[in-house]
Amino acid sequence: MTDAVTAAGGTSIYSGVNPSTAKNELDGESFLKLLVAQLRYQDPSSPMDTNQMMAQTSQLASVEQLTQLGRTSLESFALQMRATATAFVGQHVSYTDAEGNTRTGYASGVSFAGPVPTVRVGDTDVTLDAISGILPPPEPEKPDSTQDPAEAADPGATPTPDSSAA
Repeated sequence: MTDAVTAAGGTSIYSGVNPSTAKNELDGESFLKLLVAQLRYQDPSSPMDTNQMMAQTSQLASVEQLTQLGRTSLESFALQMRATATAFVGQHVSYTDAEGNTRTGYASGVSFAGPVPTVRVGDTDVTLDAISGILPPPEPEKPDSTQDPAEAADPGATPTPDSSAA
């Protein structure tokens, strides 16, 4: 008796498949090979039902469309990650480091070398998923109110002699 995977004469339809190059998933090409093998070795006294063949063919078309949709979705997600990482450049961001501490800094660049973009914050490359937020820029340091206003305006200037001492 023959079954779906054993042809008449006891040879398997998988006998021509090289195990080292076998795929782990069933794609459209594999499906067509199985369908052709099934048609080749079918019992002539009981041929395949045309309705079953049409159903299998439409399932193949559905699987191919779903596979293409999955690929398109992955490409769209990768593009969205790149756009998001690029939007961080020039922003003051917070992120969680490898020890779990929250750090902050300016994002100065982006790398797309890996599967997940990395953002350069200070001298650290941070993966996009480690960035936890965009912060307002830090306040500039205010001059000391007890300091001489002229010295506070130009801290590198040399002090001028006091005119009241002369």
